[in-house]
Amino acid sequence: MITLRRAEERGHGNHGWLNSYHTFSFADYYDPKQMGFRALRVLNDDRVAAGMGFGAHGHRDMEIISYVLEGKVAHKDSTGENAVLGANEVQLMSAGTGVIHSEFNGSPTEPTHFLQIWIVPSEEDLRPSYQQFAYDPTEKHGKLRLMVAPANEAKAGVAKVHQDARVYAAVLTPGETLDYAIPEGRHAWIHCAEGNIAVNGIAFKEGDGAAVSDEKALSFAGTGDTGGEFLVFDLA
Repeated sequence: MITLRRAEERGHGNHGWLNSYHTFSFADYYDPKQMGFRALRVLNDDRVAAGMGFGAHGHRDMEIISYVLEGKVAHKDSTGENAVLGANEVQLMSAGTGVIHSEFNGSPTEPTHFLQIWIVPSEEDLRPSYQQFAYDPTEKHGKLRLMVAPANEAKAGVAKVHQDARVYAAVLTPGETLDYAIPEGRHAWIHCAEGNIAVNGIAFKEGDGAAVSDEKALSFAGTGDTGGEFLVFDLA
């Protein structure tokens, strides 16, 4: 079963410097029917104006992933990390027992577009940690590139998450296809990050998402004039 969550159904907040869409309940947007899917709790699609951002604020007991589509994100936190994240890079912060951090657009002139993803960890009160890695963009063209995996499985070039969850990214040109077999008993969330794709023949545009349960496989295709970029969350 594939349950669609169309882009226009998401929560939305336009604060001038921040234009944010919330797939699940977040901040001032609350829908008791949209509190996450499996361990995936937050999927925010954020566009941040040049030089602006989120001031210092706290998190705990959450795995926080940043996936940049355009521009740069400047990150600073209470563990001493101070880094800039760009396109074709992934950041994962395990908030654990508590972290204070800030996120700003890393450019004084150009806007930033990134996805902020929260996954509920399998354990509480973990030691806070930070990971960041870059990858060659060709690694996700025409194939699913593993970006996040359970801590006991992840290898170099893959962020380690404290949960039985995997995150893949792919880019497909128009007419290009790929398949993904869903292991028995597992679920998936699909998010179309940019452009247009089809999933098992269903059209997805930018911002569309879907919960997937009781399906054996997913067939993806790039559609429209440019194809699309998307994320697949493989969840217990």
